[in-house]
Amino acid sequence: MDRDRLALALMATFLEELEGHVAALNRDLLALEKAPSPARTEELMTSLLRTVHSVKGASRAVSEGIIELACHRLEEVLVAVHRGGRTSPELMELCFATADALDDAGRRLAQKQSLEGSPLDALLPRLEEATHAPEPKPTAAKAATPKAPVPTPPPVEAPVPGPEGLPVRVSAQKLDALLARSGELRVAGLRMEGRVELMETVHEELHQLRLRLGGPDEAAARRLETRVAQLGRALATDRRTLLQATAGLDEEVRRARTLPFAETCAGLERSGRDLAREVGKQVRLEVHDGGLELDRSLLQGLREPLLHLVRNAVDHGLETPAERREAGKPEEGRVTLSARLLGGRVQVAVEDDGRGLDLGSIRERARRRGLPVLNDEGDARLIFLSGLSTAEAVTSVSGRGVGLDVVRSQVEALRGSVDVAFQPGQGTCFTLDVPLTLSTLRVLLVTAGGHTFAVAGESVARLLRLDPGDVRTVEGRRMWATPQALVPLATLTAVLGLPEGTPRPRPSAMVLASGEVRAVLGVDEVVAEQEVLIRGLGPRIRRGGHVSGMAVLPDGRLAALLNPASLVRAAEGRTVVSALFPAPAEKKARRRILLADDSMTTRTLERSILESAGYDVLACVDGQEAWERLQAEGADAVVSDVEMPRMDGFALTEAVRGSPRFGRLPVVLVTARARPEDKARGLQVGASAYLVKSAFDQTHLLETLRQLI
Repeated sequence: MDRDRLALALMATFLEELEGHVAALNRDLLALEKAPSPARTEELMTSLLRTVHSVKGASRAVSEGIIELACHRLEEVLVAVHRGGRTSPELMELCFATADALDDAGRRLAQKQSLEGSPLDALLPRLEEATHAPEPKPTAAKAATPKAPVPTPPPVEAPVPGPEGLPVRVSAQKLDALLARSGELRVAGLRMEGRVELMETVHEELHQLRLRLGGPDEAAARRLETRVAQLGRALATDRRTLLQATAGLDEEVRRARTLPFAETCAGLERSGRDLAREVGKQVRLEVHDGGLELDRSLLQGLREPLLHLVRNAVDHGLETPAERREAGKPEEGRVTLSARLLGGRVQVAVEDDGRGLDLGSIRERARRRGLPVLNDEGDARLIFLSGLSTAEAVTSVSGRGVGLDVVRSQVEALRGSVDVAFQPGQGTCFTLDVPLTLSTLRVLLVTAGGHTFAVAGESVARLLRLDPGDVRTVEGRRMWATPQALVPLATLTAVLGLPEGTPRPRPSAMVLASGEVRAVLGVDEVVAEQEVLIRGLGPRIRRGGHVSGMAVLPDGRLAALLNPASLVRAAEGRTVVSALFPAPAEKKARRRILLADDSMTTRTLERSILESAGYDVLACVDGQEAWERLQAEGADAVVSDVEMPRMDGFALTEAVRGSPRFGRLPVVLVTARARPEDKARGLQVGASAYLVKSAFDQTHLLETLRQLI
């Protein structure tokens, strides 16, 4: 390796170590500031001197003289603090400022910038002055007490080989690449399932072909069938082996990428401490379950949201010491961060013991901006909207209404959700719910508008078929009615702005959950549930609307991975713009039949037959009544007996045919007269059909009417 490449490699290693050393400095300085016991003070001073000494030695190796000089003077300051037996606020602030300047120096070196004129360079005179400051005179009691020796910075030792060998430093980029390859292997194993099923289908088709062949070709077909069966079994075995190996590899890579939850909280205590001093408050930050191991990418994605929430808790949530005394609380406020596993997801909570949320103020600000107000506890979620802030004035910390909007956006980019709960006068709790892994995911595949989409399976509360009776319209918005509540309802095509398809009688739908909020999304079809590889949208696409990534399906196709939280919000505000169900078929007007027969039994029977077939029936006792009602009410056809009092069927038919209004009306004569001359007479006067009662069949009557009308 040439000198330039060696220098670059050394600098990369130095910068990586410097980041950890700065975090250790902040951690130990914060602990020292809390005035611990003498034994604990001794332990912290030893740790601080060791850290500073390590940075000084490493900076000398990469020829960064400004860092080396600053660390040398910081060592002298720490020794002076230890000799004085107590820390002064001025010296502690100087130590914190030096830690910040070292952090800034690391960022400058990463960008290949000079450290001349940097904050660290500007601090050198202050550090020099602090090293020559007079030590405080010990009191008589202290003078009589033997002083513990000043710890000297221990030499930096190389790692000692243990039973598992030497530790190896691997860059995060290499671990990311290894995880990506592991995910691709896992998808390849899943793809082999389809190959095994295809082989089984080929074997079955070959078996059927052999049975049809017979004769001399049957033996050759049997041998081929046997070989295909053997190949199918071998392929199935290889698939199981591959899936087992990739599952093990995937698990080992994930374990190599995990870090304790406390790692992502490392700089939060310092940020909370600095902000509390700026706004005149006192705060103690606690981390619970800090040893929980989580994926490095997930922790990296949570760092900014947690920083915003801690600063929000200190600035908005906690009261001033005077207000806390008046409320009967300790002057020092408490902010607690905790993490826990829930199945395949992680819940991170940021809780404070402050004043809680002012719902009245939130609603007032929301109404000014024209935002919908629900007048229930759900209005607390309005604080996540961009531009809405309850701060009385705009400062460098708050007042612009962007902090919590940024939290929501960044958490949703991790395919998660954020919710808030509070108790007036007792505190506020923000809960971040994110997936345990960001590389692979079990998804539900659905279609909408001719496209296939993926939705995280853990976000789908249930699948259902929608019925018109389950849907309500409230203030122009569709709702799915359940015994407990009304849930917002929209179609996925409407939310995504895709062309609406043809409505179906019982469309498929999924109930999406985002925290405590639910929404129903109608889809064209639910395809399958699969484990897929997840790919990000890339740096060029900052926000993809309702899309948070791309899912690589087992067959190699890509499907957009939808953001459940974004879909739920969109469904809540979606007004009815298109039909969800097919329009009910217009009822065909029932055809009206004028029935004339003087026999009550025959009239009742024929009326029953006609009404069962869907006709409206006007029943009359003779031809005269039939003629009068026909002129008064009209009809689509006439079914009449022949032998009736006052006017028989022949006369009725003649009257109908002679009428300009009803001349083309179908007339069916149903009679007991079966003689040829009677039939001829009926057709002669204009009957459309002549049916004999002795051979009467209701099918013939109905078929005749169907053809005539």
